[in-house]
Amino acid sequence: MEYRRLGRTDLNVSLICLGTMTWGQQNTEADGHAQMDYALDQGINFFDTAELYSIPPRAETQGSTERFIGSWFKARGSRDKVILATKVIGRSDNTWFRDDGSKGELSRAQVEEAVNKSLKRLQTDYIDLYQIHWPDRPMPWGSNPTIYRHMEGPSHPIDETVEIMTDLVKAGKIRHFGLSNESAWGTMTFLKHADAKGQARVQSVQNAYNLLNRTYEVALAEVSMRENVSLLAYSPLAQGYLTGKYLDGARPAGSRTTLFNRGQRYENPTAEAAIRKYIALAKEFGLDPAQMALAFVNSRPFLTSNIIGATSMEQLKTDIASIDVTITPELEERINAIHVEHCNPCP
Repeated sequence: MEYRRLGRTDLNVSLICLGTMTWGQQNTEADGHAQMDYALDQGINFFDTAELYSIPPRAETQGSTERFIGSWFKARGSRDKVILATKVIGRSDNTWFRDDGSKGELSRAQVEEAVNKSLKRLQTDYIDLYQIHWPDRPMPWGSNPTIYRHMEGPSHPIDETVEIMTDLVKAGKIRHFGLSNESAWGTMTFLKHADAKGQARVQSVQNAYNLLNRTYEVALAEVSMRENVSLLAYSPLAQGYLTGKYLDGARPAGSRTTLFNRGQRYENPTAEAAIRKYIALAKEFGLDPAQMALAFVNSRPFLTSNIIGATSMEQLKTDIASIDVTITPELEERINAIHVEHCNPCP
């Protein structure tokens, strides 16, 4: 296993991060424990979760994934072997996260309630990386989030959020903090306020990054390189679409799109054409399509850790083995040719 430095911290995290969001709906507690056992044995020291999980968001399963990790820590006594990342929700209309039924927001009271609940579920007294799952301010989510449309609405100032995170670091509840689903402007604004006052600095951004969505390269990759803000890439297989298992409308039993019908982001004619070409390219080079897609993400210089999610041990073993696949200059040139032809069909 390869290890890379997380932001400007003294933590070295595994190139592969174990994602956990299926635990609690698609996967049982026993499944989660088995995955953590195997991942740790393979040299993975970085686990990612969230107060939101499992996915899709439901009041009755909220926090289940953190509880599974907590019970594993208790059973194995392995807390000191894991760099643990979790998340607090951003602004949300969901009311089941907070005891008083409030809608989600990044007020001091809500953040403190969230971190205390996560610590209890995780059965630990500290979190290594505490991430803001999505911004508190209005953002142009929708059919094409890469086209910026200015939106006004309630939000907490970023400098206040930096102060809250700094206080959590001082209290010993978290070691560092990061962002998720964030923009270049948002990331730089967090950094600006932290640097101006000597407060806790953003160490990472967890955003989608895969062969169908390379929008991180447009602006945020430079932020990662120049400011030492680590990319933690999620959806490296585009929710499994890059394996080809959903081509021609196929719906394999037990798969996420089959169960939850949440894959619309990856369902359009341009995406399907690109997927077919990437799969054909992998086969031409004698590679497993999933491993080629993961190896591409692994090979990016602005990438610190690649967050994989698996619902079976077979998938987990295949995904972790992507660390042994090399993206040669010839293969990268061919990948980039497909990217130019079908540029970011699933932003």
